[in-house]
Amino acid sequence: MTTNPLLDFSDLPRFAAIKPEHVTPALDVLLAEARAAVAQVIAAGGDDWDSVSEPLSDATERLSRAWGVVGHLNSVMGNTDGLREVYNAEIPRISAFFTELGQNLDLFARFKAVAANPAFAGASAARKKIIDNDLRDFRLSGAELPDVQKARFAELSSRLAELSSQFSQNVMDATDSFSLYIDDVAELAGIPEDSLAMYAAMAEADGQPGKYKLGLQFPLLFPVLQYADNRALRQQLYEANAKRASEFGPAEQDNTALIRERLVLAAEEAQLLGFANYAELSLYTKMAESPQQVIDFLRDLAARAKPYAQQDRAELEAFARAELGLDTLEAWDISYAAEKLRVARYAFSEHEVKQYFPEHKVLAGLFSVVHKLYGISVAARDAETWHPDVRYYQIHKDGALLGGFYLDLYARDGKRPGAWMDDVRGRRVTGGQVQTPVAYLVCNFTRPLGDKPATFTHDEVTTLFHEFGHGLHHLLTRVDELGVSGISGVEWDAVELPSQFMENFCWEWDVLQGMSAHVDSGEPLPRALYDKMLAAKNFQSGMQTVRQLEFSLFDMQLYTAANPDSVDWQALLEQVRDEVAVNRPPAYNRFPNSFSHIFAGGYAAGYYSYKWAEVLSADAYAAFEEAGGANPAVGHKFWDEVLAVGGSRPALASFRAFRGRDPQIDALLRHSGMSAPATV
Repeated sequence: MTTNPLLDFSDLPRFAAIKPEHVTPALDVLLAEARAAVAQVIAAGGDDWDSVSEPLSDATERLSRAWGVVGHLNSVMGNTDGLREVYNAEIPRISAFFTELGQNLDLFARFKAVAANPAFAGASAARKKIIDNDLRDFRLSGAELPDVQKARFAELSSRLAELSSQFSQNVMDATDSFSLYIDDVAELAGIPEDSLAMYAAMAEADGQPGKYKLGLQFPLLFPVLQYADNRALRQQLYEANAKRASEFGPAEQDNTALIRERLVLAAEEAQLLGFANYAELSLYTKMAESPQQVIDFLRDLAARAKPYAQQDRAELEAFARAELGLDTLEAWDISYAAEKLRVARYAFSEHEVKQYFPEHKVLAGLFSVVHKLYGISVAARDAETWHPDVRYYQIHKDGALLGGFYLDLYARDGKRPGAWMDDVRGRRVTGGQVQTPVAYLVCNFTRPLGDKPATFTHDEVTTLFHEFGHGLHHLLTRVDELGVSGISGVEWDAVELPSQFMENFCWEWDVLQGMSAHVDSGEPLPRALYDKMLAAKNFQSGMQTVRQLEFSLFDMQLYTAANPDSVDWQALLEQVRDEVAVNRPPAYNRFPNSFSHIFAGGYAAGYYSYKWAEVLSADAYAAFEEAGGANPAVGHKFWDEVLAVGGSRPALASFRAFRGRDPQIDALLRHSGMSAPATV
C-alpha cells in the first residue's frame, strides 16, 4: 500500500498518480485505522485532550483528507473513466463511518469526561470550542437515540449523501450534454468577436471546422443571452438551460424524484432528533436563531428592495419597447435588454470593460491588494495538479510559509458549474510542527484563445476576489487546533463574510489601476470608463437583490414545509415570486432541478446566508471606507479579529471585536444604492 498515492500524507496530494483503482484500497486502510483509533481511545478510558481528542483527530483527518481529494477530483474531473463510479460506490461507506462515529456512546462518554475534567477549565478557547462542538455533534448524529432509531438515522445519512452526489452529477451531465452548432455567423450577430472565436475553436476541437459551438456552460451561454441580436437563439438557449435535469430531458438526468426523496428524508432526519422540520435542524448550528427570524429578515429586506426592483423593471420595459421594439419583455430578453440599456445610459458595455482585465493583470492586482492589506506575498510554485490549466501558489508573511492554494479558473466538460473554495488540509500543530493549510479555488471562466490571455468580465473579477476571500479565511488562520482553524467550525451563515468583504475592493480606483491593462494596447483602465462603471455599479441592483431573496425565501419555506412528501415546490416558488419577484420565468422553467446549492451543496435551509453575511461584510468594509480604502492598519485588525480566529469563537463575537458593535444594515443598503426612496 506504500505505492498508493492516496495514502501519502507527506506533503501535497500526488494528483498525477491518483487513479480510480486507488480509492477503495486506500479507504480500506484508512477506515480500519480510524476504527482502531476509536477503539483505543475508548479502551484507554482517558479524560483529557491528549488521550481523547488528539488521537481521534489524527485518524479522522487522514481519512477526511484522502476522501476530500477523491471528492474534489469528482467535481473537477468527473468524466474520468471510473472515477464517478467508485466515488458513488464509496459514499455509503464513508457516510456509515461518520454516522457510526457520531453515534458511539462510549466515545461520547470520553468527550463528556474531557469536558467535566476540572483541569480542562484552563484549556485554550479553541480546545473548549472544539469539545463543545463535538458534544453538540454527537447529539446531532443521533448518539442519544434508541438503537432502532440510530439505525434509521444512519440509513438516512447515507442516502442523503448519495442524493446530493447524484443531484450534482445530473446537473453537470445535463449542462455538458447540450450543444448547438451554428453554420452561419450571421445568426450570431451582436456577439463579441472574442466569444465568436471561442465558439469557433470549440467547434473545431469537436471536428466541426467552420462552425460555432454553443453550450450551457456559463462562458458559452451568457454571451448569447447578453449580446445575441437573434431573439430566437436567445430563447432556444434560455429554454435548454431552464429545463436542465428535469422531466423535459433524459430520465436518468431528471432530478425531480431526487428532490422529493431528499425533502422527505431530510424532514425525517430532523424529526428523529426532535426538530419540527429540517430548517430548525439546519439553523441549530448557525448564527440565526429560528426559521421565522430568517424569514422576517428576508421579508424586511424585500420590503426595502422591491420598490427599487419595480423601478428597474419599469425602466427596462420602457427602454425595450422604445429602443428595441420588444413589446413584451421575456425571460430571454432581460440580460440582452439590460446590456443595451447599460450602454445607452452609461455609454459603456461589459465587453468593453472586459478587455481591460486580462488574467495575469487581475491576479497580480489581487495579490497586490492582499499584500497591502495584510503584508503577505503570493508566489507560484511547482506542484502536481489534476489538469494542465491548474496552478499552485504559496502565501508567505515575512519569509514564513502560511499556506498554499490551487487555482483552477476555466470551464470545461466534466467540471461542476459555478465557483467554490474547498480545503485540501487545515492548519494544526502536531508533534511540535505546524501543518500549513492548503485550499482549492475553483471557477468556471472563459479560457485563453490563441496567443491572447483570458480576459475576465468585471463580474468574474468580483467572483475571483470572492473565492479568494474564502481562501484567505482558511489560509490566514492562527488557530493551532484542526477543528476550529480556518473555515472549520465557523457558522455557515457567517462563512460568506470574508468572501463578500473582498468583493468591495474590486470597485476601488487604486485597486483597478493596478489590475487592469487593455489586452491589445496595454493601457490601464481609463478614469472616464471607471467613472461610468461606478455610476452603473447599482444598475438594476433592486432586481438582483429580489432575485436572491426569491431563492432564499423559497429555500427556507421549502425546508419548513409541513408535508414534504406532498409539497408542490413549483407552486411554492410561484407564491414566493408573487411576494418578492418582478421578473417571472415561463411555466416550463425548472430552476429547482438545478438548484445545487440547496439540494447538493450544503446550503439547504441556508441560502439566506449570502444576504445575512452580506450585512456583516458591508458593515465590515465600511470600516475601511472610514479609513480611506485598503488601509493596512484596518486590514491587520480584520485579520486579527476575524480571519485569524477561524471558528474558535462565535462569528458575532469576532465581528464585535473588529467593529466594536453589533452589525447594522445601513452599509448594505448604501452599497446597493437603496438608501434613498425609489420612484416607480
